[in-house]
Amino acid sequence: METAAPRVRRPRPPAVTLTEAAATRVREIMARSDKPYAGLRVGVKAAGCAGQSYTMEYAAAANPHDEVVQDKGVTILIEPKAVLFLLGSEIDYESDDLSAKFVFRNPNETDACGCGESVTITPATRDA
Repeated sequence: METAAPRVRRPRPPAVTLTEAAATRVREIMARSDKPYAGLRVGVKAAGCAGQSYTMEYAAAANPHDEVVQDKGVTILIEPKAVLFLLGSEIDYESDDLSAKFVFRNPNETDACGCGESVTITPATRDA
């Protein structure tokens, strides 16, 4: 009986990437912290009038099922339930005279509320 060769999988693109501005800001914040962080945890939660909002927090440790992405010197930890909602997203950091904020550019976003606090996201599919 012939044994099948193991299937070689092509490398997957990262689920989430950071712009240089976002990576620089995350590294600055983490460097000034008085405690060590394992990375930046990102996710999606049910909230707002459009149904969902993005979450970001600094994580002391990775959870066993987190999707781990290394980008521009930053470890990004993605909650398992959020991976399909965030595939292909880019996180940017924007600042002007009146505000500074992290911004998600997500190809899976289908709608956003008028106040900018929540979004509607359709999970990515195999064809995406």
